Amino acid sequence: MNSEQPRRPIVILISGRGSNMRALIEHSREVDAPYSVSKVISDQPEAAGLTAARDLGIPTQALAGPKGIDRAAYDRALAAAIDAESPALIVLAGFMRILSAPFVTKFAGKILNIHPSLLPQFPGLHTHRRALEARMPQHGVTVHFVTEQLDGGPAVIQARFNIAADDDESSLAARVQALEHRIYPLAVSWFCQGRLRCDAGRAWLDGQMLHEPVQFTGAATRGRA
Repeated sequence: MNSEQPRRPIVILISGRGSNMRALIEHSREVDAPYSVSKVISDQPEAAGLTAARDLGIPTQALAGPKGIDRAAYDRALAAAIDAESPALIVLAGFMRILSAPFVTKFAGKILNIHPSLLPQFPGLHTHRRALEARMPQHGVTVHFVTEQLDGGPAVIQARFNIAADDDESSLAARVQALEHRIYPLAVSWFCQGRLRCDAGRAWLDGQMLHEPVQFTGAATRGRA
């Protein structure tokens, strides 16, 4: 990337300790990173990730929903907080609230999420347990654009591995997390370089519609995986 090109701002939404948030922030500090993290917002004021972000010099905001507030009202407040940063991209990193349809529509094509399964397998929660119970031969992680369908937006990139006989939920979680920290900064970089977009309900990379997500091999950290 040309070092003279301005870095595009992103906002990261978290609910917990923010391990993917930290990976994204650390990647943004690289010389040729195409993005910068302008703010980290959490729906949980006590989230450990807020402290971690502040320690890394990133502005933070806690936006807890007052008791009784409905999802639409909360999302309007969240949208206003995001609009104040004028980000190129919204990145969900362990953000556990389900976003309302008006919010998703407002930011259509500008929200990425990472999910700990090989979507469309196992949307929702407890993905590692469900993969083991189903005796799946492989497990992994998917980065996808966010749409109104829970974990159903166009997939961008996946990383996978073979499930070993002695794997349990804890070991699968650790193996997935290691891959998350590699492919999420890659997908965010593609978007901020102008290489990745969402159009007509599909993901496009380098002008080509992705009929299936890019498969990460670990052989590259730039460009195609």
